[in-house]
Amino acid sequence: MTDTADPAPSWLPGYEGGPFTPYPDLLEDPLFWLSHLGSCARSQQAQRLLFGADYEAAMEFYRALWDKEDWPLSTVPLTDGHRFHVIYRTIDGDRGTDYLLHHPTWDTAELLARDDGHFMGPALSWPELATAADNTPPDPGTLDAGILDAHARLLLLLPAMGDNSPPKTATPRRAAALHARTAVEDPDHLALLLLEQQGQPGPAHWRTTEGGVRINDGRY
Repeated sequence: MTDTADPAPSWLPGYEGGPFTPYPDLLEDPLFWLSHLGSCARSQQAQRLLFGADYEAAMEFYRALWDKEDWPLSTVPLTDGHRFHVIYRTIDGDRGTDYLLHHPTWDTAELLARDDGHFMGPALSWPELATAADNTPPDPGTLDAGILDAHARLLLLLPAMGDNSPPKTATPRRAAALHARTAVEDPDHLALLLLEQQGQPGPAHWRTTEGGVRINDGRY
């Protein structure tokens, strides 16, 4: 099971758009992940491995997804009430995927990454991505449309990740998620290519400031 049945937020402070609608069935369809990870496949080899014989079906799925009048939203619950919201911005002429961090006490949701023609990021290092994927909510029944499956969380946030020094465990971890959530024929090889190429902003060096804040040197 990927999501709870509770409603998604109807709006996010400081972020204009919507209405937001959770579509749990989207994440259960292997074709969704081909579309969602398309920007991470930066070479023809990676694209062939990702789409394989499903290219036409994936493109049809892609067009139907972006033709929705409402904005599909998925939520990854984090610790202490924080939430990562992944929103498909289905505006004709300005389509893209936004990655926002929010806490109920904040006045504004923070836009950390954007996957579109004017991309922004990366928002996450590999350790941050792995931590978000592995976080286990103490009481999942109280979360609003929270994704509970670790593989789905990892792949959902993957386009927002950029890290020049991922650990050796990153490739098999991605491969396991691809095997669990997609139907690609060679998840091991694809995981290696996705780790080498990463999303639109590409790999970045991360460091921790004296105040404990993680920052990177990415150009975007």
